[in-house]
Amino acid sequence: MLELYGHVVASRLLLGTARYPSPAILAEAVRASKTDIVTVSLRREMAGSRAGGAFFQLIRTLGVRVLPNTAGCHTVAEAVLTAKMAREVFATDWIKLEVIGNHDTLQPDVFALVEAARILSGEGFKVFPYTTDDLVVAERLMEAGCQVLMPWCAPIGSAMGPVNLPALRSLRAQFPDIPLIVDAGIGRPSHAAIVMEIGYDAVLLNTAVAGAADPAAMAAAFTGAIEAGRIAFRAGMLEPRDMAVPSTPVIGKAVFS
Repeated sequence: MLELYGHVVASRLLLGTARYPSPAILAEAVRASKTDIVTVSLRREMAGSRAGGAFFQLIRTLGVRVLPNTAGCHTVAEAVLTAKMAREVFATDWIKLEVIGNHDTLQPDVFALVEAARILSGEGFKVFPYTTDDLVVAERLMEAGCQVLMPWCAPIGSAMGPVNLPALRSLRAQFPDIPLIVDAGIGRPSHAAIVMEIGYDAVLLNTAVAGAADPAAMAAAFTGAIEAGRIAFRAGMLEPRDMAVPSTPVIGKAVFS
């Protein structure tokens, strides 16, 4: 089980809800993933007017917890206002905080992110910050009130997988008791298994599932990979060696000629 701000969830997969071919396919993917939490962009769905209302109703029927996000925000003021609107719409104080600083890489503006996190935490929000894999930024976010960290492993939607495993390992080692959720850059189930094997607590996906030829099947594949990676981490994996080690020892054994 995973505990996030005092709320226990069974699934270690968080699923995004954007870019699916249809609402029906989205619903199939959510069910196949067995996720407990889905993310929703308030700004994107509100822009759809009447369609946005139908979308919100669909999400409610799926029986999952909603984690609204501030996707599309580029300033502290935008992010804070969007978070407050999301709290009214979804009746939750959970918020996935995104403050984008670069249009090409969609890398977070970490300075604005920390400031927005401090404001929202002070107003009672439970902040899930989308951040980089920088240790100092992580420390500042925790000082700002965040009890969960969501570092990227590659740019959003890039499907590159973990490009800086040493940095991700350092975050895990530095914050052993803080829930760490990889957010952005995962493209394949094997990528998800890798980050779970190094001790991460969960993975947040969107494009890798929504963009698949069969989103429901891909969601199920990711669920399996995440579970396998977690079990492997808990079981204790062998570290790589620079020489061969025989699986059947020969020293001290009788030799038959």
